[in-house]
Amino acid sequence: MASTQPHDSPPPDHDSAVVGEIGHTQPAWRRSRSAPSLAEAHRTVAIDRTNWWRKVLAFSGPGYLVAVGYMDPGNWATDIAGGAQFGYALLSVVLVSNLIAVLLQGLALKLGIATGRDLAQACRDHYSRPVSFALWIGCEIAIAACDLAEVIGSAIALKLLFGIPLTIGILITAADVLVVLMLQQRGFRQLEAVVITLVATIGACFLFEMVISRPSLAAVATGFIPARSILTDHAQLYIAIGILGATVMPHNLYLHSSIVQTRRYEETSEGKREAVRYAFIDSTIALTFALFINAAILIVSAATFHFSGYKGVAEIQDAYKLLTPLLGVTGASAIFALALLASGQNSTLTGTLAGQIVMEGFLDLRLRPWVRRLITRAIAIVPAVVVSMVAGANGTAHLLILSQVILSLQLSFAVIPLVQFTSDRAKMGEFANTMSVRALAWGSAALIAVLNVWLIVQSVKGWVA
Repeated sequence: MASTQPHDSPPPDHDSAVVGEIGHTQPAWRRSRSAPSLAEAHRTVAIDRTNWWRKVLAFSGPGYLVAVGYMDPGNWATDIAGGAQFGYALLSVVLVSNLIAVLLQGLALKLGIATGRDLAQACRDHYSRPVSFALWIGCEIAIAACDLAEVIGSAIALKLLFGIPLTIGILITAADVLVVLMLQQRGFRQLEAVVITLVATIGACFLFEMVISRPSLAAVATGFIPARSILTDHAQLYIAIGILGATVMPHNLYLHSSIVQTRRYEETSEGKREAVRYAFIDSTIALTFALFINAAILIVSAATFHFSGYKGVAEIQDAYKLLTPLLGVTGASAIFALALLASGQNSTLTGTLAGQIVMEGFLDLRLRPWVRRLITRAIAIVPAVVVSMVAGANGTAHLLILSQVILSLQLSFAVIPLVQFTSDRAKMGEFANTMSVRALAWGSAALIAVLNVWLIVQSVKGWVA
């Protein structure tokens, strides 16, 4: 079990060990625990213990930063395509993907609270240096790919709303590095408040879109029931796997395991148990909002395009152009673009935090936050600018799809270590996964691995063809 020793005291040489059944001692980690990532925000949020409701509010926030990754622009294309081609049939896939996300994010927050390590630090402290370094490289590529999707999404929204050229819009998104720095200097709760406001904006926009698109409630309810056609129809299965692959983001697991440690919970067995409980409430509520938004995108697409004969709509720009004419409501397209802008900006805020956590955790290397975020943003902006200048909107659309494939490829390299660590009693002590949770977690990891490999193979075949 991890030490309950506070972080301002030096870590012990072997900060976690258990005595095996035959009497010998097994060290839980290869290396001692290092300083926490996001040190400037670590344990800065006090817990008001006056009553249950105040404790819920005190722990609320990290889940919404994580939920942002489940509604980023990279998810929009698959949800739009799924709704336009197959109506409400793939709502069941959105639901299953969200349930897997609830499980995995629950494991991530438990790892952070129980061990005092985020997932990147846990990988560094468990695996050999070459393995840890390889995992870091893969994770950095995935974060860059995710950041790329968010940059492109924001740039598309700026073009749709204000007519700003894609290249200029991509450059404008670089300014959000300054926004993150400013908000963190004011306190982590300020950053959480901005993210929650943007999530609420996205939700309000799609509530409006759903009301004016007038979907069939009976058909929507039926869509949440898994249909055999998802497995038998090759095209439907392809989109379904795309939805699953785009939903669970690898960087979210690293992010969540770190930011739950911004709360000043008691580092005792009971204090950690309480923190896990309330952090899980926060995560589940936030991911329910993400489920609503992803489902709403698919529902609006189905109600507007599928049943009007526009089944080929698959890109964000096409959906924007058709919404107002098909729905007959002025402003429908503008509200859609506003939600996209909020989604893109929200995702870039959390993506830069994830980049800092991963670098600090894997390498035990501390850079000034603005330097780290500038590096992350440059990696995403340079290819996006080049493609937008050379190939225009069609090129950025293909780049968006490529980013999702890269994320799919990296996902298992985050999920498998997470399930491994949280199932290990030597590392987690009393917080180790129960047999049932372990079965669900490994089953989810296997499902994600198999389906994402299938998706990548199909994508490669499509490019070759």
